Amino acid sequence: MAVDWTQLPPELIEIISKKITIYSDYLHFQAVCHAWKSSIPKTPNHLPPQLPWLLLPQSQSNQSSYRSFFNLSTYKFHSLNLPEASHLKKHCGSSHGWLVILDDSPSILVINPLTRRKIHLPVISSFPNVVSFDYANVGREYLLVNSQGERYTASLRQMRDGFLKKVVMSSSPLEKKGDFFVAMAIICSTGDLAYCKNGDECWNIVENSRSFSEDVIYFNGLFYAVNKAGQIVVCDVNGNSPKVSFIETPRQIGGDMQYLVSSGDGLLLVTRYLDLDVEFDIFIYKTARFEVFKLDLNGPRWERVTSLGDMMLFIGENSSLALSASGLSGCMGDCIYYTDDYSANNYDGHIGEHDLGIFKSSDGSIEPLPCYPRNSYSRLQWPPPLWISPNPC
Repeated sequence: MAVDWTQLPPELIEIISKKITIYSDYLHFQAVCHAWKSSIPKTPNHLPPQLPWLLLPQSQSNQSSYRSFFNLSTYKFHSLNLPEASHLKKHCGSSHGWLVILDDSPSILVINPLTRRKIHLPVISSFPNVVSFDYANVGREYLLVNSQGERYTASLRQMRDGFLKKVVMSSSPLEKKGDFFVAMAIICSTGDLAYCKNGDECWNIVENSRSFSEDVIYFNGLFYAVNKAGQIVVCDVNGNSPKVSFIETPRQIGGDMQYLVSSGDGLLLVTRYLDLDVEFDIFIYKTARFEVFKLDLNGPRWERVTSLGDMMLFIGENSSLALSASGLSGCMGDCIYYTDDYSANNYDGHIGEHDLGIFKSSDGSIEPLPCYPRNSYSRLQWPPPLWISPNPC
């Protein structure tokens, strides 16, 4: 006797749906029939962090409002209508599936590409080191003050491209109505950290945190930022005024860039080494290798990690992410998936390769990402690719 699966009890359908861990599988489950779709929530709040998609650059000749994403688990491309991130607008980080966008205005937009829900953070002109802003002063719309107290001007495009290094969110800003969230930004020009909470109208500097501007993540209710020497500042911005403490590890010698990654109940430090190549008479930086360390608070000190096991790390302009490869297709454990977040000079219209790939910790080799075959040369597009975790919330 054939079973009519459309007649399953709604409560059983809901129980089955909660066993699904991949967002695309949840969408397929909803699409089986009307009865199944109506028996489960439209938005699955139970899903674990998803395997990131890669937001690909948009060519200058492409005037479409759609952006392409590469799905690492299926090796397929998805095209999403995202005019807010099109036509040479600059992305400035991604957290919890939300993308931070800057354009030729003081606006800072945060948008979820899947749901198209959006919020605005306080404008760039509200940062404490911005003295004034006036559209009438064409080409020098911003008046700023540097760390030595000297004043200087900057244009709309200069501020869009060079004022902020990265913005990291503590959580998905609209996961639940009334949720509290904090955004933390790294200011390129001064090396300061600045934060805002939902509802704030301006950004606030975290005092005594200057130079901890290599990377910042949110971990266990606190923000952790790292400097070039691998030393950590811990920022507690939950109260009325920020509290700062330091984890004084021995200085890390060598390496060109540092990243922080939360893994389980601990912190990892990822050190990136770059080589300088010459291509078509142009100097191009390329990643040579990575080293990974785990924080031992008993020292405190950084202990070298020679194997990531089934863990894979995703680093770049995104909020750094660690995931287990177990049960996920299209990816490999003991690997670092990286994108280029360090050199605007690599994206000035010259011919060359994007600096992104898969670093294998086991043997130190580097493989190209499936969407960028080895020796696939093309005119570099701006902004560079970015990891973003698909999040329906």
